[in-house]
Amino acid sequence: MAKDKYIPGLLVTILVLKLVYYVEARAKVPAVIVFGDSSVDAGNNNVILTVLKSNFRPYGRDFEGGRPTGRFCNGRIPPDFVSEALGLKPAIPAYLDLMYNISDFATGVCFASAGTGYDNATSNVLNVIPFWKELENYKEYQNRMRAYVGKKKANVIFHRALYLMSLGTNDFLENYYTFPGRRSQFTVKQYQDFLVGLAENFIRELYALGARKLSLTGLPPMGCLPLERATNFINQHDCVEDYNKVALEFNGKLNCLATKLNKDLPGMKIIFANVYEIFNQIIRKPSSFGFEVAGVACCSTGTFEMSYLCNEHNPFTCTDATKYVFWDAFHPTEKTNKIITDHLLPQLLATFA
Repeated sequence: MAKDKYIPGLLVTILVLKLVYYVEARAKVPAVIVFGDSSVDAGNNNVILTVLKSNFRPYGRDFEGGRPTGRFCNGRIPPDFVSEALGLKPAIPAYLDLMYNISDFATGVCFASAGTGYDNATSNVLNVIPFWKELENYKEYQNRMRAYVGKKKANVIFHRALYLMSLGTNDFLENYYTFPGRRSQFTVKQYQDFLVGLAENFIRELYALGARKLSLTGLPPMGCLPLERATNFINQHDCVEDYNKVALEFNGKLNCLATKLNKDLPGMKIIFANVYEIFNQIIRKPSSFGFEVAGVACCSTGTFEMSYLCNEHNPFTCTDATKYVFWDAFHPTEKTNKIITDHLLPQLLATFA
């Protein structure tokens, strides 16, 4: 009984400590700014002329209000969880979403576009926003922010914000291994170097615009995506290990780039977010993480469907996405996104917050 008396006081203390943490984290990271592809796109493709969209059910069925936002997921994606962990909003809005205005973007904004890549040729495949245009939209955002909160305060936000970059898978699977153009110009190792050069140029431009905190996300085990497994007839629909090796090699080069730029750019702090290892563990041993299915996705037959092929009229879509590692043939479920983000958060928070 005496012990029980202390429980309410202990709970109050814990709540106070959490509140202090969130206040301090928010002061150190006032906004989360996102660049990349469908792994982090919050809905920018909704308003452009492309077939690569997800602003319809069953996408978003587990998002707040069951609303399809344009996220390629049944619910939230990694930047949403990062933002929430920093004491900011629980979902980062897309810059081109007309539902939001500059006041909504002050603490977080997403410029990502599903289907894009470091390589401009990749964005041309499905007519999505090229990576350079994401940066142009960010420059426009900076001007709008200066008009909204004043130049001095806006510059402080840009300087202290956490920037997230997540892309590269499309450059290989949608471009290099699908069309002959880049393969006729580069070996795969040369193409990796070409992409790393583009990534470096982008980061240097971000730095010149005031960015000082960046999380650079590597590639997942892309040979294990359901779409790649479905077409791997020779190896009985197992993972395409050659693609996984390419992902690991490219990740090594991105990690080296982060190390290099940390030395070259005064005041810049870049961490390499290694999603490969935890994602690979989830895929290889799904039951250890509470999953039942890793080889196919929840939506439709789970083999090749995404975007418009993953729609509410398909009778094969699973009823419980928490049992599945993948939501559609290319993208993880909200549960997978949460596990991966939680795995990466300690390093991210220790470094930036």
